[in-house]
Amino acid sequence: MAEVLDQNDINALLDAVEEPQGETDDQPSGDVFHVQGRDTGPRDVRPYDFKRPERVSKDQMRALENLHEGFSRSFGAQLSGFLRTIMEVRVANIGQMTFSEFTHSLPNPTCFNLLSCEPLEGNMCLDVSPLIIYPVIDRLLGGSNADLFIPQRPLTAIEMRLVGKIIDRAIRAFAEAWANVIPINFQLKETESNAQLVQIVPPNEVVVVVGFELKMGGRTGTMNLCIPYKVIEPVMDKLSNETWAAYRRNHQDDRLRRQVADHLGAAKLTVSSILAETTIKVSELANLQRGDLILTDKSATAPLVLLIEGKRKYIGHLGQHKGNRAFKVSRTYLNKDRV
Repeated sequence: MAEVLDQNDINALLDAVEEPQGETDDQPSGDVFHVQGRDTGPRDVRPYDFKRPERVSKDQMRALENLHEGFSRSFGAQLSGFLRTIMEVRVANIGQMTFSEFTHSLPNPTCFNLLSCEPLEGNMCLDVSPLIIYPVIDRLLGGSNADLFIPQRPLTAIEMRLVGKIIDRAIRAFAEAWANVIPINFQLKETESNAQLVQIVPPNEVVVVVGFELKMGGRTGTMNLCIPYKVIEPVMDKLSNETWAAYRRNHQDDRLRRQVADHLGAAKLTVSSILAETTIKVSELANLQRGDLILTDKSATAPLVLLIEGKRKYIGHLGQHKGNRAFKVSRTYLNKDRV
C-alpha cells in the first residue's frame, strides 16, 4: 500500500516549489536570458526599431557633419557674393531615416532637385524650401523682400532658370567638400515640385539627411541633402572619425595653400627700383631746369634695390633686354644691406 503523506510532508513540498533550488553563484538571478555553458553577466538591453535601422555609426555621422560644415561656409560665401548681400548657411541637423519618411516630411510644392554623383552609383536629392527660394528670386530680380508673398505653386520656367544658378553654386561647393573623401562629379538631372513623385530608392531604404538653415536678412529657410546609404556605402570606411581627422590634418593645409596661391597669382603688383638717393635744398629744387644734373655719391655700376609695393625685396643691376629697360635680379635683399 502506498505511503500516505501527512501535513508536514505536504508543507515541505510546497516550500520547495516556492523557493526553486539550483540557482548558483555562476547563474545570478535577474539575467534576461542564460545560455548553458556560457558566462552570463549583466546584460545591456537597448531598444531597436526595425522600421528605422541605424546603419551609419556615430563617428561616421560626425564626419559627415564636419564635411558639410565646410560646405556650408563655402556655399554661404558664394551666395553672399552672388546676391550682393549677406547669406548665412549652417548645418542645423543631421540624422538617419527612411526615404519615405524624408519625402513625406517635405512640403508640396517644393524645389526638389535630383543630383547624379559619379563615380558613385545612384543619386542624391537636394531640397530647398520655398520660404528661402522666393526671397532669393526676388533679390535677383531687384526686389526688396519687403512684405513678400510666398505663393503655393510650382516654380515657373523663369524662376527655375534663376534657381538653377543657386543650385550650380551648391553643386560646386559639394564637389569641393567631398573632394577630401572622393572626387565626385555632381550634376543636376531634374527638378520636381512634388518630392513624393521621385523614387530613387525603395521607400524603406535608409538615408542620411543633412539639414541646413539659410538666412538672408529677415528671411529664413531650410535646405535638405538626402544621401541614400547605398550611394555612400563604398566610401563609408573613409568616413570614420579617426580617418577623417587624420586626412584633414594632412591635406587641409596643402589644399588651402593651393587655393590662396591660385587667387593671389592673378593679383597685380607695382615694381620699382631706386637709382640713387641724395639731399638738396628747397631753393635748388625750385630752380631745377631741363638739363640740370643732380650729383650723388653712388657709382653708376653699383647694385640697385628692387621694390615690390614699396618694400625692398631684391638686389640687382639695371640693363637692357630686347630693346627694353630691364632689371636683373642677383639675390634677395637682406636687412644688413645698405644699398
